[in-house]
Amino acid sequence: MEGEEGSSATPNVNKRIFKRICVFCGSRAGYKSTFGDAALELGKLLVKRKINLVYGGGSVGLMGLISQTVFNGGCHVLGVIPKALLPHEISGETIGEVKEVADMHQRKAEMAKHADAFIAIPGGYGTMEELLEVITWSQLGIHDKPVGLLNVDGYYNSLLALFDKGVEEGFIEDSARHIVIIANTADELIKKMEEHEPVHDKVAPGQSWEVNQLLESNVGSPKI
Repeated sequence: MEGEEGSSATPNVNKRIFKRICVFCGSRAGYKSTFGDAALELGKLLVKRKINLVYGGGSVGLMGLISQTVFNGGCHVLGVIPKALLPHEISGETIGEVKEVADMHQRKAEMAKHADAFIAIPGGYGTMEELLEVITWSQLGIHDKPVGLLNVDGYYNSLLALFDKGVEEGFIEDSARHIVIIANTADELIKKMEEHEPVHDKVAPGQSWEVNQLLESNVGSPKI
């Protein structure tokens, strides 16, 4: 479950090139040191590959670790944060470019607009909600950007089991189950994402969505 999902039998010669990756992660560090280690590892890998970071704008928890790592490494950091969360998620100086937005809907839309791909590492409700939103948008056909899940120490095993239950009970198409690209290390995950080609049936073609308007709106995204 943890490291095999989303792999391809034949390598894709047309690898994707990422200039900016949006990382969803916690504003807390969690109890295990491995969570922080994973954030640092991912941040260093982004720097090594000269990939800029888009994230939720916080300077604490895993958000602070990855953003500081990428910024110190010389890559651009764009943080998108609702004004109401500034006192809660930013401690001390801001990191990189910070864009204040009105609400959570606009935050997610802005992050999606500026990113070529998405990666979720351990986090709480907000991280999971952001992950599920971009999975849903992929299923709907709103975007075809890779969605990666860094499953540190099996943190997301229960969520992945829930996805499997959704397939078993007929609520999630088997092909849509593979929207999420899963790995246990940052290096393995980005390699998989570079080679990923969507195989799921989209609810509607991208041309039928007013994508730019959707991603720039603060009204929020469609739910299914």
